[in-house]
Amino acid sequence: MDTNTGAPGTGAVAEALAGQRIELPSWAFGNSGTRFKVFAQRGVPRTPHEKIADAAAVHRFTGVAPSVALHIPWDAVDDYAELAEFARDQGVSIGTINANVFQDDAYVLGSVCSPDPAVRRKAVDHLLECVDIMDETGSRDLKLWFADGTNYPGQDSIRARQDRLAEALRETYDRLGRDQRILLEYKLFEPAFYTTDVPDWGTAYAHCLELGERARVVVDTGHHAPGTNIEFIVAVLLRAGRLGGFDFNSRFYADDDLMVGAADPFQLFRIMVEVVHGGALAADSGVAFMLDQCHNIEPKIPGQIRSVMNVQEATAKALLVDREALAAAQAAGDVLGANGVLMDAYNTDVRPLVASVREGMGLDPDPMGAYARSGYGERIVAERVGGEQAGWGA
Repeated sequence: MDTNTGAPGTGAVAEALAGQRIELPSWAFGNSGTRFKVFAQRGVPRTPHEKIADAAAVHRFTGVAPSVALHIPWDAVDDYAELAEFARDQGVSIGTINANVFQDDAYVLGSVCSPDPAVRRKAVDHLLECVDIMDETGSRDLKLWFADGTNYPGQDSIRARQDRLAEALRETYDRLGRDQRILLEYKLFEPAFYTTDVPDWGTAYAHCLELGERARVVVDTGHHAPGTNIEFIVAVLLRAGRLGGFDFNSRFYADDDLMVGAADPFQLFRIMVEVVHGGALAADSGVAFMLDQCHNIEPKIPGQIRSVMNVQEATAKALLVDREALAAAQAAGDVLGANGVLMDAYNTDVRPLVASVREGMGLDPDPMGAYARSGYGERIVAERVGGEQAGWGA
């Protein structure tokens, strides 16, 4: 159902933008890189607390990033309730809990899909541990991405691996609290090169249907084959009520994890057109808008600020689409007219509009400039001396 009819006024667009929420990934504030090299930067967080402090800085300058996702064990602490309280004191909250079943030597042949029952038990126990952490932090969502797969034909039974996956997901799902959800992520390939056990949205969707209403699919914008129409996937999952959220990033070749909107801003706009069309901006839609990026050479905090701004601008353009004119052109079979309606919205310079929204929220209209002038970056470089810098664990 189309929940956005006509060309909305700037007041309605501003209200929607002010209410938008974008979750930040803790790991984006640590050192990251490729399999060739991780480049260390000064001032990088050394603890989960410092990651949260940096995420809170992004929220202070953007006003729309009030939660930070954790990755376990990268963000493991002894007292998660205390960590959640620290986050609240910083003006943010702990959001999605991300499990990690891909960085242990035991998982060389897979985690929950491994042919070894002991390895499967180890992996599922970690997933259950993550649900325990959710209980302590008050988190709603458990995000699952599995590196499981095979490299060679005949290496393992494709069907048996799907059975093992279903069994692990069922045990984890049954452990969830009433208000908690599983968000199942998919990825076309890597690190497995012949088969990946959750390679596409259809596989994830099928498992979510089998699990129940509190299992939904996550769309990572970098996890598709070249040329994939991601907005089509978004529309289908929204129609089915099974879109759990996004991991926003950009790719040129594969899973590049670049800043969202950097490689193809028009794609991001097209995705947000479907999000708006499906009513998924509403707080009660259950769709989580998350970033999943690795800032290899760019400064961490400004990289996150820029990504948030890119999502805001794409959203603003999507909100400006004249739905009545679009529907009329579509009904009349006016191919060029319909496309023109979208292009008019896309080609609108929304930066003044978004800047005015920030001013209305009591924020500096220029988050990048405000951060640069704040001195926060210089302060953390001076303070964070010694210790071991956080990284993404590769």
